[in-house]
Amino acid sequence: MTDGLFRVAAVQMVSAGDVAANLAQAATLLDAATADGARLVLLPEYFGIIGARATDKVAARERDGDGPQQSFLAAAARRHGIWVVGGSVPLACDDPVRVRSACLVYGPDGQRVARYDKIHLFAFAQGDESYDETRTIEPGSLPVAIELPCGRVGLSICYDLRFPELYRALGTPALILAPAAFTATTGAAHWHLLLRARAVENQCYVLAAAQGGLHPGERRTYGHSALVDPWGRIVAERDEEGPGVVVGDVDAARLASVRAQLPALAHRTLPRG
Repeated sequence: MTDGLFRVAAVQMVSAGDVAANLAQAATLLDAATADGARLVLLPEYFGIIGARATDKVAARERDGDGPQQSFLAAAARRHGIWVVGGSVPLACDDPVRVRSACLVYGPDGQRVARYDKIHLFAFAQGDESYDETRTIEPGSLPVAIELPCGRVGLSICYDLRFPELYRALGTPALILAPAAFTATTGAAHWHLLLRARAVENQCYVLAAAQGGLHPGERRTYGHSALVDPWGRIVAERDEEGPGVVVGDVDAARLASVRAQLPALAHRTLPRG
């Protein structure tokens, strides 16, 4: 970090069913983020594919360590000399009709340094709108956090935001990454609330990269990619649909100040009885 600042960026996309076209869109946005000084760039959940059917991502699954989405992430990290995080990549598992939804982190040398498999799988039904990720995704089970130049970084994906116990298992992160594809319905109701809550209770930054727009199959996502600080203040946000980049700094001094003024992390205790 320079002067305790570590610049990060969240990429907002409107992915569709063509993996190559989505990766081309992501490349352009990555270029913009790095031109603005970002040292870590987070891509949204399903950055590589949102098809008309949930099974489309199963058809586009990749073997762990081999495939166009993984190759893209590694090459982008190496080319720009930054940390690149693929919000989710559909990786093959033992179940032939499901995938693991994996958040993958690549270092400046292009080598993968972390994999987190989405633990909590989204389900929602309201009128004609219905989702059940358990049909096409096999859940993970292990929380993952890694040490980066800005400090400890916790990984999560979308629906995980509703489960604060996951983030408690990450230790004391400086930054939580939350790639997502919140629906327009649930996003309008809960997106900002959940991002700010996770930032406040963990006294850390939350970087959220979202899908934001209309996708095949008439699926609409909420967008509003953002960076939230440890006091719950939204310091940067894309407040409209469509592709774009949100850039801001993880400030070590701000982290230390919030934690010193309100030492809630030091006051954590487990109820007895």
